[in-house]
Amino acid sequence: MKQVKLAVFFIIIVVLSGCGSAKHGRDALLSQDIGEYYKAIEKYRKARKKEKNRQKRIEYAYNLAECYRAIGMYDYAEQNYKFAIRLGYDNPEALLHYAEMLRITQDYEEAYETYRTYLDSVPGDERALDGVEAMRKTQEWVANPTRHIINPIKELNSRESDFAPVFVGGRDNEIFFTSSRKAATGKKESMITGHKYTDIFRATFGVQRQKWEQPKLLDENMIINTGEEEGAITLNSTGEQMIFTRCRYDKSQPLGAELYSTSQSRGSWSGPIKLQIVGDSIIAAHPALSPDGTEIYFVSDMRGGQGGKDIWKATMEGGSFGKPVNMGPIINTAGDEMFPFVRDNGELYFASNGHIGQGGLDIFMANKNEDGIWVVENMGSPMNSPSDDFGIAFVTGEDKGMFTSNRKGSRGDDIYSFVVPPKVYEIEIEVFDKETASHLDGSTMRIIGTDGTNLKVRARGGKFKMKLKPETEYVFAAFKDGYLRDKAAVNTIGLADSKDFRFDMFLTATDAPIKVDNISYEFGSWELLESSKVALDTLVQILVFNPTITIELMAHTDYVGSDQFNFDLSQKRAQSVVDYLIEKGINPDRLVAKGYGETWPKTVNRKLANQYDFLKRGDELTEEFILTLPEAQQEIAQSINRRTEFRVLSTDFIEKFDAEPER
Repeated sequence: MKQVKLAVFFIIIVVLSGCGSAKHGRDALLSQDIGEYYKAIEKYRKARKKEKNRQKRIEYAYNLAECYRAIGMYDYAEQNYKFAIRLGYDNPEALLHYAEMLRITQDYEEAYETYRTYLDSVPGDERALDGVEAMRKTQEWVANPTRHIINPIKELNSRESDFAPVFVGGRDNEIFFTSSRKAATGKKESMITGHKYTDIFRATFGVQRQKWEQPKLLDENMIINTGEEEGAITLNSTGEQMIFTRCRYDKSQPLGAELYSTSQSRGSWSGPIKLQIVGDSIIAAHPALSPDGTEIYFVSDMRGGQGGKDIWKATMEGGSFGKPVNMGPIINTAGDEMFPFVRDNGELYFASNGHIGQGGLDIFMANKNEDGIWVVENMGSPMNSPSDDFGIAFVTGEDKGMFTSNRKGSRGDDIYSFVVPPKVYEIEIEVFDKETASHLDGSTMRIIGTDGTNLKVRARGGKFKMKLKPETEYVFAAFKDGYLRDKAAVNTIGLADSKDFRFDMFLTATDAPIKVDNISYEFGSWELLESSKVALDTLVQILVFNPTITIELMAHTDYVGSDQFNFDLSQKRAQSVVDYLIEKGINPDRLVAKGYGETWPKTVNRKLANQYDFLKRGDELTEEFILTLPEAQQEIAQSINRRTEFRVLSTDFIEKFDAEPER
């Protein structure tokens, strides 16, 4: 009899516990359906703890993962997806979402394998293919970061959630933002996030201390901040009008998110008025005014969207905003697009988990191309991270501002500053005497830029330095009396980062012959080899760049052969060079051809002495000197004597143009 009573008691306990788990499960599902994810998580956990049915436990684990994913607790979501899959949850969506969580938590190898497994079940699924592409792009973004410098703002952040800052009047010394910190007036906890209801706070930058002052409630008179939940805001260009989000709840359900408008006069805010943009039962949140105040962007899940939460736009018509228009499939995706912001230059910024990103919410920038079509671009690293990044705002007219992130190192949703340092371009040029390799003091630098720059500057001590402008092409020409000019070109167009340019310029003195390297002829002939023309083209450029000089082309031979033969050969070789230069457009009046045969042996200069250790500076490569050398060195010395040089005859040539014939 005792055993029977015990069995009956056990059956009653099991039945009662089953009824309890079923009720928790039903309540959890209802909370999840209406978006109360935090409340749903508590109930699912209780239901799973009491549930004995294996299949039900698997379903609870999956639903828990879905709720954790919805509120950005990706580590917990990953654990519960993994648990549900291991126990046999058979919906392939679990694999897809599990892969997404692995990607967000940067377990890329496991994420890739999970995407592959999912694609075996659902071939060609764009979400999975986008996930694989996102991992590739993430590595690319991290390897090639943008120029943004970001830092958390410790004075503004609390242990609770602090997010969506906006600059008052577009200035950088005052912000409004949303927070669930302890000072908030709302005492209830959000059924969605588990945090206290949020309020709007104000902070100013202290000039003396060079840090942000302690944030304070924007309104302590319960006009703006109430026992309900006040969320993301937008301000007009002067900061006198504010539109903000308010979420109201009753005991059984949330009443949705609504937009309210208020204005400030002498430091006091007027009573908020609800904006009649969408129907009463439809969510409207995260407002963003255009710089001129004629358009409002906001987030809603009303019908006619692309799926999830979309960004909509309404335009001012007769003193009120007209019918909202969906921003379309280029901006909106099947995922969530939230927290829009319109910069003063017309760029639209928003957060999305539907476009390809690093994980969670990423911040995107959209701009219209010349055809008026939106082009969306991920802001890359370090602005985005594998966690949630959203709620960006810019200081008017500047490449700096703030945004929100719960990336590694944050205590929740924290506010970060960002700045794009100005691009700095600088050029440094040192001018040398080509023969002595010493700095050439007293040289002058001529600078011409496509921005209209036209300067002459003395390069003191042979050194010159200046800052350059972006998106500009420059030509730098160094010159000094008695020297050939040298030049360098610099281009800052399209450069993505700051850059220092450095050049050495070598000016060649015109008081001695100047060798033209790499001039070669057929053996015993004056026909120029094709390889010589590259060197001669350099000589053409010298003549073009020094338009007032006239030169003598000097051809020399070694001592092999008769004197007359060498004279004739050298003259013909000098003439072939002159003919080539004329063919390239050089005025014949600037050119003289002269063959010297073997009569002008080369005198060793610094360059040759450095090149050949058996020669020293000042040696004259006469036949007598060469015959004292070993046979291999003799051939080198002979090849040095076989050369083509030029020397400057005058520096005052003026191009003459034929007068136009009379008619």
